[in-house]
Amino acid sequence: MQLTLEFGGGLELLCDSKKIHNVNVEQQNGEDKLTMKGLLSWVRTNLIKERPEMFMKGDTVRPGVLVLVNDCDWELSGQLSTSLEDKDVVVFISTLHGG
Repeated sequence: MQLTLEFGGGLELLCDSKKIHNVNVEQQNGEDKLTMKGLLSWVRTNLIKERPEMFMKGDTVRPGVLVLVNDCDWELSGQLSTSLEDKDVVVFISTLHGG
């Protein structure tokens, strides 16, 4: 499944300072559909190069990370259970900044 992943607000620093990633993600464990939970696990394993605790807490994103799926807040579409389709765009933006 082809997806575009975008990281902003400083999260790109965890991914070799690259903001946009065009990736091919396969469903895990014979699942019919890829969900955000599966995608986050894939991102932790394949894209995050350092300090994964700055991006994830447990099996979800840390508080303060805004997640958009095709420009829609994932809180409106089911969060971890949100189903993904081919060519979806998923954006992760950190809203926490130092002062």
